Amino acid sequence: MASHRKPRPTGTRVAGIRTPALATAALTSVALLSQTADATPSDDGRPSLEEVEKKVDDLYRQAGSATEKYNAAKEKTAKQRKHVDRLLDDVAQRTQKLNEAREELGSFASAQYRTGAAVPETATFLLADSPQDYFDQNQLMSRLTGRQKDAVDDYVAQQSETMKKRREATESLETLTESQKDLKTAKATVQKKLATARELLSELTAEEKARLAAIEKKKQQEAARKAAELAKQQEAAERERQEREREEAARQESGAGSGTGTDTGTGTGTTEPSAPDASYGTKAEKALAFARAQIGKPYVWGATGPGSYDCSGLTQAAWKAADVSLPRTTYDQVNAGTTVPVSQAQPGDLVFFYDDLSHVGLYIGNGMMIHAPKPGAYVREESIYYDGEGSIHSVVRPA
Repeated sequence: MASHRKPRPTGTRVAGIRTPALATAALTSVALLSQTADATPSDDGRPSLEEVEKKVDDLYRQAGSATEKYNAAKEKTAKQRKHVDRLLDDVAQRTQKLNEAREELGSFASAQYRTGAAVPETATFLLADSPQDYFDQNQLMSRLTGRQKDAVDDYVAQQSETMKKRREATESLETLTESQKDLKTAKATVQKKLATARELLSELTAEEKARLAAIEKKKQQEAARKAAELAKQQEAAERERQEREREEAARQESGAGSGTGTDTGTGTGTTEPSAPDASYGTKAEKALAFARAQIGKPYVWGATGPGSYDCSGLTQAAWKAADVSLPRTTYDQVNAGTTVPVSQAQPGDLVFFYDDLSHVGLYIGNGMMIHAPKPGAYVREESIYYDGEGSIHSVVRPA
């Protein structure tokens, strides 16, 4: 999924060098010119590099959101198609039974005709659209034998149920048609966004592409720094937790903790989520092992493996390897577990991004995750801050 990056000023800083006022002014001018070169449209009307970068990132994010809508429409369409197939099979079987019941009634009419006891209305009944109405109007039932009445009852029941199933199948086919239209629309939206992004990138000069790569590298370095900070915070929190456990164990051994009512809380009214149990760790290891084995495979929107993945396709497949079923889309996966603070993320947790939940990755610890980023990229390890701290929506523990 693509990222929505807020423009950031890019200044030039010279550290550890004392310069005269004039030289300082010159350096400042150079820095301002450098910023202007990236941010100001050129004389030929072409957008600036900064504008192109923001536009491409926006397009990738929009494509990511459309991909999740496509995934949802595809899943819905597949379920509806199966439902329609079952209904059509049921209708076919019921039609066969209806024909058999009709034949049995026909044999009764033939027998009555041969013996001279045929009821004239029987033939009309067999051709009637609504046998029950015919019975009500003509009181045919009073003229039939017990066996014939049973056959008529069976025929009426079979016809009523068959007509009901046919109506249901027709309605389901109409719903399926609408879902297929939604699927087609979502697919076209993704393709259009990606085509526009590719066109913008293709118009960049070699120098602009190099500068864009340098900007991206700088952002990756900042993301790695943030990930390292989170890792330190989590390590400190884990040491503190272990220390509390040792102190509690010591109190219990000395008997000081029995009935003392000792409260080690901070008085803030908040509680920390409990740490995942051992079974979660075992499952998470399986999910992470699967995800690591996919590193290097291409991102393809709508893909669920084994040769390629989109973001939610990868997380779904990873947890499936641990015998945990996740829904197909990010919109549903975010509700498939317990939300925890980013500071308490554990390996195996799902990290969701952006307000529209258009991206998800699998947390591996130390502020890092494995994810399928966006078109043109490959499954890889990356900082959860790859698009800035503000891009993180939530962390969910799925099992």
